[in-house]
Amino acid sequence: MSIHTLRYYEKEGILPPIKRDEFGARVFDEEAMEWLRFACCLRDTGMTIEEMKGFSQLTLQGDKTIPERVKLLNRQKERVANQVKQLMKNMSMIEQKLEIYREKL
Repeated sequence: MSIHTLRYYEKEGILPPIKRDEFGARVFDEEAMEWLRFACCLRDTGMTIEEMKGFSQLTLQGDKTIPERVKLLNRQKERVANQVKQLMKNMSMIEQKLEIYREKL
């Protein structure tokens, strides 16, 4: 993740407040690193910035928002499953075309 993205995610509230040392440098403990990994996962799977912000805000509100977070993650899981299904169809088409070309070599 670039420093620009890190700062943006922090500014937008996608990441929880990051601890800082006496010089103001960010200090990433294991919890902060887990948040970074999860934010990257969500973004890599196509979750919008607004959805990521919403998820983060729900997390800050405690356990009472777990049902809403589960709903949001289930929606994202379904999107990812659909992406995988489409990618597999595309892979099959590419493989078919390659087989045709191999036969002509």
